[in-house]
Amino acid sequence: MPMTATKQEPLIEAKGLDVRMGGQRVLEHVDLSISAGEILTIVGPNGSGKSTLLRALIGAVRLDGGKVTHAEGLRIGYVPQRLHIDPTLPLTVRRFLNLPRQHNKAQIEQALERAGIPNRADAAMTALSGGQFQRALMARALLDQPDLLILDEASQGLDQTGTADFYRQLEQIRDELNCGILLVSHDLHVVMRAADRVICLNHHICCQGHPEAVSNAPEYRALFGRYEEEALAIFRHDPHHHPHDHAHAPEAEVEADDAG
Repeated sequence: MPMTATKQEPLIEAKGLDVRMGGQRVLEHVDLSISAGEILTIVGPNGSGKSTLLRALIGAVRLDGGKVTHAEGLRIGYVPQRLHIDPTLPLTVRRFLNLPRQHNKAQIEQALERAGIPNRADAAMTALSGGQFQRALMARALLDQPDLLILDEASQGLDQTGTADFYRQLEQIRDELNCGILLVSHDLHVVMRAADRVICLNHHICCQGHPEAVSNAPEYRALFGRYEEEALAIFRHDPHHHPHDHAHAPEAEVEADDAG
């Protein structure tokens, strides 16, 4: 069934999400929405609940409060933080992409092209470099042309150039499919270049808004400190950085949540 959300309606919307694990509150009253054509990035320190939030949005985590609403017929492509494949398993990229169901040659070639690894269908999964492996995971998520692509630290293991290329690829995918892209990342300088909107999470939403506005928010600086300064220096002096040609909210519009 085709998705029925319009551009003005969110692809996915969360209201008041609470998640507890082992008696500890991992997420506290989190509100979030993402629309078609938008790149939304979640940043935060280790253990702040970022991966849990993604899993809650796709229904893989039990909620202790709040609700998640999906647009009718929403197709989600999910790229996990990591995937272990037994090195003795004779699994080609093509066979991997055909799990759990078959796709035709054209679909596979298109997905690999969009993910940035064309002509690798017959390579062994275990023979791929770290960056190629992550792109194979992304190709699998792209096979059914998702309305929403969710990535959990999908650029881990890539060097700075590879990471920048990966994010440029995401922008191309967004432009081609008009899909929403929701991702978790620690690559602050690339996040600031690629994202339309940033959410700073530390169990609750500390602040959110346009990347430049968030980068100046005291809540954001308190979490990232010196690393944030170094990352932003790279971002602001990156010769490959070009402002987006679509409209953003004014830089002053950053929403802060002073909840503990």
